[in-house]
Amino acid sequence: MNVRRILVIDDNADAADLLGAIMAMEGHVVEVAHGGREGLAAAANFLPDVVFLDIGMPEMDGYQVAIELRRNPLMIAARIVALTAWGDDKSRARAVECGFDAHLVKPAKIESLLSEAILVRPAK
Repeated sequence: MNVRRILVIDDNADAADLLGAIMAMEGHVVEVAHGGREGLAAAANFLPDVVFLDIGMPEMDGYQVAIELRRNPLMIAARIVALTAWGDDKSRARAVECGFDAHLVKPAKIESLLSEAILVRPAK
């Protein structure tokens, strides 16, 4: 298996911790953050391969976090996966504009989460 560095950013602590635990059980190295600003700080130190990012968070939403992550040259190769309750076309289009690579709607299937965790972002 390809071990990945995975960052989970979600203001719902239970959801974030559960996803982090699942990814750790699969052998990945995991960091969990419970908000946008905390997630940006974690990303700068942890340098994840994959970020599972909630969109609907207070103070700093996932769109803003994704934009900031993409501004960091060290995060160019990281895959950013939206993991959100927002599955409408407008939300999906905005996610692409903000730098997300994939969009999963909660509750996502474990198989989908595990598949996203091992994908590599194509060079751009």
